Amino acid sequence: MEFLLNHHIAFSLLLGFLLDCVLGDPYCFPHPVRFMGSLISFLEKRLNKSSDSPKIQRLKGLFLVLVLISASFFVPFAILFLCKLIHPALFLAVESIMCYQCIAAKSLCSESMKVYRELKKNDLPAARKAVSMIVGRDTEILDENGIAKAAVETVAENASDGVVAPIFFMTFFGTAGGMVYKAVNTMDSMIAYKNERYRNFGFFAAKIDDFANFIPARICAILMIFSSLILSIFPAKQRFRPLNAVKIFFRDRYKHASPNSAQTESVAAGALGLQLAGDTVYEGKTEKKDFIGDKLREIEAKDIIRANILMYSATILAVGISVYSVTQCVL
Repeated sequence: MEFLLNHHIAFSLLLGFLLDCVLGDPYCFPHPVRFMGSLISFLEKRLNKSSDSPKIQRLKGLFLVLVLISASFFVPFAILFLCKLIHPALFLAVESIMCYQCIAAKSLCSESMKVYRELKKNDLPAARKAVSMIVGRDTEILDENGIAKAAVETVAENASDGVVAPIFFMTFFGTAGGMVYKAVNTMDSMIAYKNERYRNFGFFAAKIDDFANFIPARICAILMIFSSLILSIFPAKQRFRPLNAVKIFFRDRYKHASPNSAQTESVAAGALGLQLAGDTVYEGKTEKKDFIGDKLREIEAKDIIRANILMYSATILAVGISVYSVTQCVL
């Protein structure tokens, strides 16, 4: 037990990852992100007033950010502290569950694979509905290639946001740090929009998310490049292109409004030999975007599987490196 306590982050992180691989995100199981989302909605409805000046809107948005970050750190920290006082085994169990709840690899894979299955059945309406659950763009106008591309882009981008970044924060800042990251990412997904309602109120949420993801996005991209190298030894049907992944990464990794999103997306585009991104329609309006990658071949439904293989390979590398690093630091 003493050995496990001395390496508790490594143990909890590894067990949390294994739990995510097996269980994913059961809808019936209470998840911290749902509570975070409820708190964000509660505060946003009471703070975000269109009658306020832009400066006041930003200050209120900053207040929401500080409340969420504080709550997301101190609540899990207090729970773990009390669990450790009660019994070390309880502490390890609860910390492992918290680590499991910070990692979203299985749910990302499961939701994107729903799109793949509908495409394989040639049910485009069902595929559009499935992909609409994981992207913010208008999906009713997408053809088969557009649906597959949207799913691949989501897996590539969220490989960092939903998987590697939480692992990074838990490795360096503990389980409570991982929960803080989830809060930052949740705020970004809920209020960091550049529309009239959120342009000012969500300003700090967007900036803090960019800051929090800056290093993890680049680490994830590098891990995906190494993953594509490892995966390139597999048969031609699953062929990955590590050299092209490096080429497209250095060429296209800033072709996005976000400083982080194209880091992993460019690697995925290069590794799979695809052209991703391009103009996208949101709420009936076309948003001009640069293409990422070269069109070495047409995208197909199986690229969703390949994107998930790349994501999981990078995740396994991230967990392995994190566990090794943490154990070495405490020896």
